[in-house]
Amino acid sequence: MDAERFRQLLTGRAPFISVYFEDSHDTEDAATKLELTWREVSEQLTRQGVDQRLVGDIERAVMDLRPPVGKSGRAVIADADGVVLNEHLQVPAATTVRLSRLPYLVPVVEHGYEYPNYVLAEVDQTGADITVHANGALRSETVDGGGYPVHKAAGAETPGYGDPQPHAEEAARKNVRAVATRIAELAGSAEIDAVFVVGEVQSRSALLEALPKRIAGLACELSVGARHSGHDSGEVQNAIEAECLRRQLAHIQATVQRFTAESGRLSGLAVEGLAAVCAGLSQGAVETLIIGDMGDATVVADSDLTVTAADPDMLSEYGAAPAHTLRADEALPWGAIAIGAAIVGGGEAVDPADGVAAVLRYPPTASA
Repeated sequence: MDAERFRQLLTGRAPFISVYFEDSHDTEDAATKLELTWREVSEQLTRQGVDQRLVGDIERAVMDLRPPVGKSGRAVIADADGVVLNEHLQVPAATTVRLSRLPYLVPVVEHGYEYPNYVLAEVDQTGADITVHANGALRSETVDGGGYPVHKAAGAETPGYGDPQPHAEEAARKNVRAVATRIAELAGSAEIDAVFVVGEVQSRSALLEALPKRIAGLACELSVGARHSGHDSGEVQNAIEAECLRRQLAHIQATVQRFTAESGRLSGLAVEGLAAVCAGLSQGAVETLIIGDMGDATVVADSDLTVTAADPDMLSEYGAAPAHTLRADEALPWGAIAIGAAIVGGGEAVDPADGVAAVLRYPPTASA
């Protein structure tokens, strides 16, 4: 996952509360199960000393989020000021409640949905309905190219009127060009990663041909119906989620393959184990952090949480004094976010030493 997804956490005030639980809605008693789960979670929060104001904030987040469909998990992260993350997970999660200096993000990394910034265009010959999803916000607009008519009128072959077909085709092309121009403007004004196109085949093809080459390279056609055909908006969202998941899995696979290749050629651009990964993070060398099962392992960090190491002696090599002992499964993802490194779950594809590995931007030095 892109570090930008979590960067707002860096300015959060400790302590952090991390809550995970199963939030499946595939039975008639799902609402009752959620209430029982919340009762268990709230009791754990209270036992750990969480302020009751924050317990109330978390309860509202748990109860107010739109219910998922089918099997699902839930992640809720709060800092001292309130809830900062509240979302569904792809799979049910074991109930976990933590109060600590840093947030626990591993389940989100491994099972969270990762949505790129995207433009959705539902297009036909008259224009398009466009939705922009950027940095967690949605905005919509309609583009009307103004080209009419776009359909050949029945019986218009009457002498004196001329053939209306060329006029209809040019009107349709004008409308598609207007849509393509607007998409290019929107994609150019935001960091757009994908353009999803919905519509009947002819309109989709025409739009792809009209888009600038760079924007067309981001495009993905979704075969879920035509504009104004009455298709369910949920179908479109499901298709987008499926494509995002496919891209997410492809990114993980590519990262694991690169880690394996760099390890094999002994390039110094692939490391594993707590000591080596901490060194890479402290020197800003990590490009992608690969996390597995780190168990209850801990690391030490300086007072500003900018330097971490597997033990105090290694930390001293960086001229830093140990001020905090932290769980590795909290500290290492935090360190990756701080330096803008991506984070992926290795799953069963890789089993690194100490449950953690990294692909590096450059080989780290022996000491900072």
